[in-house]
Amino acid sequence: MSLAQLYSRARNGIQAPLVNVEVHLANGMPGLAIVGLPEKAVQESKDRVRGAIINSGFSFPIQRITVNLAPADLPKEGGCYDLPIALGILAASGQVPRAGIGDVEFMGELALSGQLRPIKGVLPAALAARGQGRSLIVPQENLAEAALVSELERFGADSLLAVCQHMSGHQPLPWQEIEPVGRGLQVADLLEVKGQPQAKRALEVAASGGHSLLFLGPPGSGKSMLAQRLPGILPPMTEAEALETASIHSVSNNGFDIGDWARRPYRAPHHSASGPALVGGGGNPRPGEISLAHNGVLFLDELPEFDRKVLEVLREPLENGHITISRAARSADFPARFQLIAAMNPCPCGYLGDSERRCACSQEQVRRYRARISGPLLDRIDMHVEAPRLPPDLLLQAQADGETSAQVRQRVLAARQRQLERAGKANAALGPAEIQRHCALDPASGQLLQDAIRRLGLSARAYHRILKVARTAADLAASPAIQAAHIAEAIGYRRLDRQA
Repeated sequence: MSLAQLYSRARNGIQAPLVNVEVHLANGMPGLAIVGLPEKAVQESKDRVRGAIINSGFSFPIQRITVNLAPADLPKEGGCYDLPIALGILAASGQVPRAGIGDVEFMGELALSGQLRPIKGVLPAALAARGQGRSLIVPQENLAEAALVSELERFGADSLLAVCQHMSGHQPLPWQEIEPVGRGLQVADLLEVKGQPQAKRALEVAASGGHSLLFLGPPGSGKSMLAQRLPGILPPMTEAEALETASIHSVSNNGFDIGDWARRPYRAPHHSASGPALVGGGGNPRPGEISLAHNGVLFLDELPEFDRKVLEVLREPLENGHITISRAARSADFPARFQLIAAMNPCPCGYLGDSERRCACSQEQVRRYRARISGPLLDRIDMHVEAPRLPPDLLLQAQADGETSAQVRQRVLAARQRQLERAGKANAALGPAEIQRHCALDPASGQLLQDAIRRLGLSARAYHRILKVARTAADLAASPAIQAAHIAEAIGYRRLDRQA
């Protein structure tokens, strides 16, 4: 009878709970059994592990082998347990020394030849391993992802044999210094957008304070172009933001691309997206578009064309910055602090209020079209801005007027720095007590806002959002106090409230 214990990490949301891999060898009918809620891919590891052990030059024990993946109530999925299971069998059978195994975590999928294949979810596992003072061994192709975590002893291996030689001390795995190399900021320039001075100003305010923004205008007025240029004027990500965003992508279905390191995500799902695609879901919950856009931009084009039930799930994430996905067997909590940018036409045909083309929609058609977006959701969008049709002479200009993204970004960075020094966060994330403290008004500004609330019938939520947008406008002007002009600008950004 022999017993060996190793450690690995479960792919469980962006958390990576520790899994104790126990391998027990006993006399009896030869066979390999895996217990501890393994799903299909984990069950199939029996054949992969057997082939990898034999093809790596070791002997597969002719005994009764039981592999226990503890804790037993945590579902185990994926091929990441192949390597610890194979090492546990070799250690229990005395072919690999057990010394030092308890201080290392192992992750990796095995090919029948014994080669290690890349897996998903390495980054959150690396963060958890560092937190518990353990070293980590992963497939060579995942080493760059694990290397994003500083102060972690991590090694990359290309085969089961290389890991066994490392653990036995015959040929230690080499330490590799890997510097993360992203693709840099590769976005279109704001200078390419002709005209639309008010919409560009609104985009600058939104970028400075992290505010949500809705563009309203006819087809071809530049709404999508403006949204696509928002990442180019946003502040750079901090290391903590980059690690959190990369961890979410690491456990997603597509995995994490090391070239996207420290780049703010930009997600633009089609309007046919379902609720689970947008917020996440599945039997074993996976992050959706709003979580994949965490610390970045979520662009919803043709907003009324989304299913209303799909849009309604955005309410809580817009307020709380996270989403909890509950299933009968388990639940998962994913961060979802994204910056929402949306675009819509004023009516079904798109030409309501257009100076050049006549609208063909009835009042009832317009009402039904706009009713696809609920009042509570619109109330949670900080800014509603009109992007009107461009005049022909402006379209024919050889060179666009205005400023480049780099010029606008400098002002955005200065305004965001003022916010961080004052409250430690962007203005859009201020709570009620912080709004009271940092968004105080003088008598003239207070009277202007009071009149607007009375005339437009604004809600308490809209009142708070106007204050936060006004605070951002003041930061862009380097003004320590909110003035009447800043309040007037913020009220002007509530386009749909004014129309109502």
